Amino acid sequence: MDPKLLDELKDVIKGDVMTDEETLMANSHDASIFEIKPQVVVSPNGAEDVKALVKFVSKHKKEHSDLSLTGRSAGTDMGGGSINDSIIVSFLKYFNHIGSIEDGVGTAEPGVYYRDFEKETLKQNLLFASYPASRELCAIGGIVNNNSGGEKSLEFGKTEHFIKEVKVVLADGNQYTLKPLNEKELDAKMAQKDFEGGMYRDMYKLITDNYDLLQKAKPQVSKNSAGYFLWNVYNKEKKIFDLTQLWVGAQGTLGMMLEAKIGLVPVRKHREMEIIFLHDLSHLGEIIDAVLPLQPESFEGYDDNTLKLALRFFPEFAKKLGIVGLIQSGLAFAPAFIQMLIGRLPKLILQIDFTGDDPAELEKKIATLREKIKHLHPQTRVAREDQEKRYWLVRRESFNLLRNKIRDKHTAPFIDDFVIDPHKIAEVLPLVTDVLKKHPEFIFTIAGHVGNGNFHIIPLVTIEDSKVRAAIPEISKEVYGIITKFGGSTTGEHNDGLVRSPYLEQMYGKEVVKLFEETKKIFDPENIFNPRKKVYSDMDWSMKHLRSHW
Repeated sequence: MDPKLLDELKDVIKGDVMTDEETLMANSHDASIFEIKPQVVVSPNGAEDVKALVKFVSKHKKEHSDLSLTGRSAGTDMGGGSINDSIIVSFLKYFNHIGSIEDGVGTAEPGVYYRDFEKETLKQNLLFASYPASRELCAIGGIVNNNSGGEKSLEFGKTEHFIKEVKVVLADGNQYTLKPLNEKELDAKMAQKDFEGGMYRDMYKLITDNYDLLQKAKPQVSKNSAGYFLWNVYNKEKKIFDLTQLWVGAQGTLGMMLEAKIGLVPVRKHREMEIIFLHDLSHLGEIIDAVLPLQPESFEGYDDNTLKLALRFFPEFAKKLGIVGLIQSGLAFAPAFIQMLIGRLPKLILQIDFTGDDPAELEKKIATLREKIKHLHPQTRVAREDQEKRYWLVRRESFNLLRNKIRDKHTAPFIDDFVIDPHKIAEVLPLVTDVLKKHPEFIFTIAGHVGNGNFHIIPLVTIEDSKVRAAIPEISKEVYGIITKFGGSTTGEHNDGLVRSPYLEQMYGKEVVKLFEETKKIFDPENIFNPRKKVYSDMDWSMKHLRSHW
């Protein structure tokens, strides 16, 4: 950054302005395959700092077109959403306060770790139900801005269903509160002669003029984090206009979030899990049809490659459960060890989790499920109460295990989050894996939210290999072509970022993407916030910033 600009920035910010090499490098990557070194990292100390940052960039944008602001919380994004080449705005240090938790709603700033938020909500027997698998690492800012979901989203839905209100700083450098508005409140907003009034007028016109197109564009899947959720903003029947539904999942491209009010759900007293081991996928659709009417809280799965890793590094998994867990896990996984030795591991392990306050009801559901699928002669097991932890451990920790344990190979998330109709899994999954099999340099594991049709395929690669680097966009285009053909979404939870934004036109078409661009202009006419994400993306630019090493 120009020294004069840097001096001015330090003058207008009370918080930290950092340009040392260690800080810049720590903020140059997230959990994605990309690395981009920023010019400066700022930790704003309060809302006034955030407003000053926006005004600073706006003031100098014409003379310094590369100036921008990219918000960052815990930096666990898998698509490159929290990295960029100008100013990184880190919310962890000062925006880490948890507000009130009352009447089933909790308030938190973007730098609050989910794990800390959950500790407070559990004191009132409440839970934020859309937490992701990275629950021990991620923060509220990323959860909201990515429209995160996870294992409980099958029953409770994603983050978009829980956001009640967000406090934000928009492109004019002022603070606003976004929340659902009735007809009278919307009219009052649109009558204002200021930036906010213009924003509401323009967004209302864009959505109402294109209402039918937008409703048709909405992906017909239960989870979606691709694009801007314009179809969710205006409820014609209830006459509610809710810009929180646009903000959630916008990945910080429309402004800076200061705080969110989040709906919570009661924690249930009991749980039982049915485990199903599948040696082929031919009956998967029939099993899904049997499971979903029973309304499980979650319906997860992982493949034999994931299980092999769990068995190979069994001590690392088991020690997380303590001595008793070690013994219990050893007994639980002993059959799998034997099956691996004789080459009989199941192709897919399904976890169906039932929860409730009446244990008899849970036992009845499992009995009903077993009766429905008994003609398929599946291999099954029941995990009651705390016993299910060992299975969740494989599901939740597999990605971290991959990152830490595979010697010269590293995870390369780039087709890691597609969603399809669950009934099409048996047809679509082999088509996707066939694409990868054409590239022997890619080893891959599969895990996902089976009930939602949401799969995480995480290849293991030697990122320095030129064949690997050349194949990433080729594989992406082919896989996302398959997903689009079957009416799916390129991302159910992880969002677009640098890795998937270039495929939004392939998914939605030019007409809808043009509406995304108009939305960006309404909120951010100078392209201040997190450029190259959602709109105006460039795959060539992204690929030039592939990590060269780990």
